[in-house]
Amino acid sequence: MLRQQDVGHRIVVRRIVGIREGRPLFSDALGELVELSETHLTLATAQGPLRVPVAQVHRAKRVPPTRRPTAAAVVALERAADEAWPAPTRGRLGDWLLRSAEGWTGRANSALPIGDPDRPLAAAVDAVERWYAELGQPALINTPLPLAAPVGAELDARGWTARPPTLVQTAPLALLASTQANDQADGSGSAVVELATAPSDEWLAIAAGRKGGLPDSARHILTAVDQVRFAHVYADDALVAVGRGTVTGQGRWLGLSLIEVVPAARRQGLARRVIHELVAWGASCGATHAFLQVEQRNAAAVALYQRLGLVTHHTYLTRVAPS
Repeated sequence: MLRQQDVGHRIVVRRIVGIREGRPLFSDALGELVELSETHLTLATAQGPLRVPVAQVHRAKRVPPTRRPTAAAVVALERAADEAWPAPTRGRLGDWLLRSAEGWTGRANSALPIGDPDRPLAAAVDAVERWYAELGQPALINTPLPLAAPVGAELDARGWTARPPTLVQTAPLALLASTQANDQADGSGSAVVELATAPSDEWLAIAAGRKGGLPDSARHILTAVDQVRFAHVYADDALVAVGRGTVTGQGRWLGLSLIEVVPAARRQGLARRVIHELVAWGASCGATHAFLQVEQRNAAAVALYQRLGLVTHHTYLTRVAPS
């Protein structure tokens, strides 16, 4: 039987897919376990996300990982992502990061438990809870998997819940740039993407609509990065697509975030055009790889990024303290 400790690990699942002549028919699936509940489990497979009802699972077990990134690589990418999404209120527990931004996004309002907290694990979690309580906020901890599996086990014992898993995806910029020809084929290559060092009011309005408001802390997160660009795409003088790019991690990583197309302009390849312009800008700054963070349940976005060549580097769960 699988347990919460298996989330973030590679597993194989034999599931029942039908009955023939009174006998069950089986199908095997291999991938990374990104979600496990009482009713279903979700795998990130080479063909995309696969959601399997527990009732269909005949057998499931953990298998050896394949080409899993090193702990050092996960830490380096998580720190680059933190630089790209900088919470204005910060603290530290040894190497752990504590972050707050008026509740705007889980990433900017959660502890990041990478490295040594300079105290026993239980005491570190106690300190996280106190830090957020003093701010009047719920305590959140982002747990990169499987790097932070011991932290996850401690949180399980305390009754912390988990939000849907987030995929941290990466790709070489050269690979992302090579898909530009696909845009030209469907006509979306004609869309003009303007890159600015600051977001327009219309850009901020789209971001506010997607994220549920825009407090002062949000403006800090969006702009307080040395190398940042805001993509704008207009049609008939109306802003129809946006995106944000940052270069962090000692100049290696292009971070892609807030890629958004208004409903009336979707299915025209505009998201790809935004990404490609940000990729070109990132490459001009010396970046070699791109990363983004996307909820595993956002099937449309995951499918787009998969077509562009992005693959899952690791996953994380946002854990929430009991109220």
